[in-house]
Amino acid sequence: MIGLFLLLTVACQSGKNAQTLIDQAITAHGGDAWQGKQIEFDFRNFHLVLLQQGGQFRYERTHPDSTGTIIREVLTNDGLTRSLNGQPQVLDTAQAGKYSRAVNSVAYFVLLPFKLRDPAVLADYVGEATVDGQLYDKVRVRFRAEGGGKDHGDVFCYWFNQKTHTMDYLAYSEGGPRFRKAMNPQVVGGIRFQDYINYKGNPADTTASIRYDQQYMAKQLTELSRIENKNIRVLPIK
Repeated sequence: MIGLFLLLTVACQSGKNAQTLIDQAITAHGGDAWQGKQIEFDFRNFHLVLLQQGGQFRYERTHPDSTGTIIREVLTNDGLTRSLNGQPQVLDTAQAGKYSRAVNSVAYFVLLPFKLRDPAVLADYVGEATVDGQLYDKVRVRFRAEGGGKDHGDVFCYWFNQKTHTMDYLAYSEGGPRFRKAMNPQVVGGIRFQDYINYKGNPADTTASIRYDQQYMAKQLTELSRIENKNIRVLPIK
């Protein structure tokens, strides 16, 4: 209750609203340009095709395994299908969940900040911060159990630039402390796409994700990987 009171106090004193900040960021990243579009790109050895139209989606991921077998996974509102060289696989619940999360995770980050409009999103304004010499508004995001997927307990934080309204940093704690810094922005088909430097913290650290910016500025995080998407194409859905 104390935490909720403090969050409400911060929001009231600043006059800022989390949903307004999210809407401004969505506009800065292309507005509704992503709706009714097919987005294709390469991520590491995966090729992904994302289609989003209203509340309906279709995320496809294909890649070869070590033997050259072509694996194709398709995630839709109805669930996940997986095939090997065109032959459908029968998956148990654990396998279906594992592959669904893997496909959805890549799609989710590419479609940010647009995904923050999902009905399952619960957003709170949690204050201002200065990161790398720029002023930011911080928004904490959680998810409703209904519609939030198996990982609805995850907590994210997003940093929105006060001048450009772009989403320049994000953080989350599930799977270990992670802080991502946007880089290499490019506009394709009216949509702003970003790569990220992915930083990690100490897995034993219990610091809340909304304070990972402080650890980043104090150089307490180490670079883990680069999240880079290649050969981006945006096409109308046929």
